[in-house]
Amino acid sequence: MLLNFIAFQIGWFACVLGGAHGWPWLGVVVTALVIAGHLYRAARPGPELALILTSGLLGLAADSLLTGLGLLRFPSGQVHPLLAPYWMMAMWMLFATTFNVTLRWLQPRWKLAMLLGLIAGPLAYAGGAQLGGVTFSEPSWVALLAVAGVWALALPLLLVIASRWTGPAETVPTSAEPGRSATADRSA
Repeated sequence: MLLNFIAFQIGWFACVLGGAHGWPWLGVVVTALVIAGHLYRAARPGPELALILTSGLLGLAADSLLTGLGLLRFPSGQVHPLLAPYWMMAMWMLFATTFNVTLRWLQPRWKLAMLLGLIAGPLAYAGGAQLGGVTFSEPSWVALLAVAGVWALALPLLLVIASRWTGPAETVPTSAEPGRSATADRSA
């Protein structure tokens, strides 16, 4: 779990700082490496990849909506002025690598996930703004309120999808036979 959290943080900073300094490809490359490592460790890489791609598409749509409305502005990486930059899509994909590992505990707690999205979403974007990765329209509270709304809906939705499609992403090798729990015979 710690490795998953650290990998996400490294990818997040690579995306934001790369976007802020005119190297939008940097975050995409780091994210691709993190996702590759994540899928290598995943118990079910196919469904996990589907979750990652779904998160990326949802994020692209959500951030493009906010960009198209003029609430968010990015310094680099946009293929069209009305679309969010590709490094933001990569960041949403990167975030999906945490749903079945670091954030697995949050899956059955959709109300808490909604609250966390409502608070942590705008805080993450504000942190990105401090690093130069995004600017907000004025007054900035309107943009942050819109980000809060997006994340209050997106986080619980993506966690529900994660729990239904993939289950736990990483496994620890055990001596259990296929289909049996490693701890089933310990009580005997």
